Amino acid sequence: MDTSLVSYLLPVGVLDFFELTKHNIKNEVIHFYLEEKNEIPNEYASYKVHSKGFTPEITIQDFPLRGKSVYLHIRRRRWVILSTQKIVTRDWDVVAKGTRMTSEFASFLKE
Repeated sequence: MDTSLVSYLLPVGVLDFFELTKHNIKNEVIHFYLEEKNEIPNEYASYKVHSKGFTPEITIQDFPLRGKSVYLHIRRRRWVILSTQKIVTRDWDVVAKGTRMTSEFASFLKE
C-alpha cells in the first residue's frame, strides 16, 4: 500500500514503527488500522527473540480531518526472549497518559 500521502495524515513517526494495513470511512468517521512492524526493539537487539503475535488492539482518537473524526486502531507486537521466556514490547509512548488519544492531539487540546 502506498503510504506517501497517508504519512501526512498520521502522527509524525508512526509509519517508522507501524504498517498501515487498511483504512475506511464509516458514518463520517475515518479509521486507520496499524500493525507494529516485526522489527526487534533496540533494547533487545542483543537477545535472541521471537515474535509472539500482538497485544489486544487499542483505539485512540487523532486530529479530525475535514470535519471527520479520526481513529487509529493499533496492534502492538510482542516478542519473547528465548533464554528467559519473558514477553517484551516496544516502549511506544504515543498515547498521552490518562487519555485515549494521541499525545499530539492531547497537546493541541491543552493549548
